Amino acid sequence: MIWRAVDGASVEPLTEPSVVTIGNFDGVHLGHRHVLARARELAASLRPESPLPVVAVTFDPHPLEVIAPHHAPLRLSNLRQRIPLLRSAGADVIRVLAFSKEMSAWTPDEFVQKVLVDQLHAAGVVVGENFRFGHKAAGHIDFLRDAGEKYGFVVAGLALDGGDVAYSSTLVRSLVTEGDVGRAAEILGHPHTVEGVVVKGEQRGRELGFPTANMPADPDVAVPADGVYAGWVIRADGDRLPAAISVGANPTFDGAERRIESYVLDRTDLDLYGETIAVEFVEHLRGQVSFAGIDDLIATVEDDVARTRAVLAID
Repeated sequence: MIWRAVDGASVEPLTEPSVVTIGNFDGVHLGHRHVLARARELAASLRPESPLPVVAVTFDPHPLEVIAPHHAPLRLSNLRQRIPLLRSAGADVIRVLAFSKEMSAWTPDEFVQKVLVDQLHAAGVVVGENFRFGHKAAGHIDFLRDAGEKYGFVVAGLALDGGDVAYSSTLVRSLVTEGDVGRAAEILGHPHTVEGVVVKGEQRGRELGFPTANMPADPDVAVPADGVYAGWVIRADGDRLPAAISVGANPTFDGAERRIESYVLDRTDLDLYGETIAVEFVEHLRGQVSFAGIDDLIATVEDDVARTRAVLAID
């Protein structure tokens, strides 16, 4: 089976023609949304009385995790995050290719026939002009157009958005790892968000009056640069809690493990241990600092909280 089943969705071949767009879609940024919007336009033009379904094909794992693991990029989004983002951007159907060594050896024509023709009955394909596929990335937009003539689908190749510095997941990763979460959010169209399980820390924050929900910083995920941020903690039930968020190894106490520590404003009663939460980064407040004394630390955290209130417009 070439598909990874997600949310109980069918992995059987489609029974009607579709318009397909393919990509890693990491982060589902504005460039990806442009591609999906164009796919919807094409779907409506090909069957005006009842637009064709738009299918977004993404990969899990990322192809480079299979082909060249040491060059795999940091993740901006996992599948659980990516799927609702793709739906909100206009995908009617989401198919996840279970990328493997075997799949990496497919020729471009094998990829077209197995995925676009046999499985998705593509009547149209919309991709960025830099889209590459098949063994050693031998397939390109011109190959896809020729394949479309052979198999009976139309192809739309879109120039990259963003002007002189094109929107890309690579650009977003760079901004996030530099701590510029505000600019990253502009390109993503939503704040950068990191998921993880809350673990027990040293509980120093609780002793200081600012208890934090602590998540280890996953080395495979794009985590913002060390520093303090205004943002939100989002629980599994959708509850959104305003938070001052610290990223780093806690240099004041000679910490060794890089963590994301979120203080939920005005809440000392929360027990989040063992919960999977999402931490949404809205704005960078300051860099990470090592304090000489506890009083200076508490005063600075109080200022962080006040600034977080201002950024999030919390009374």
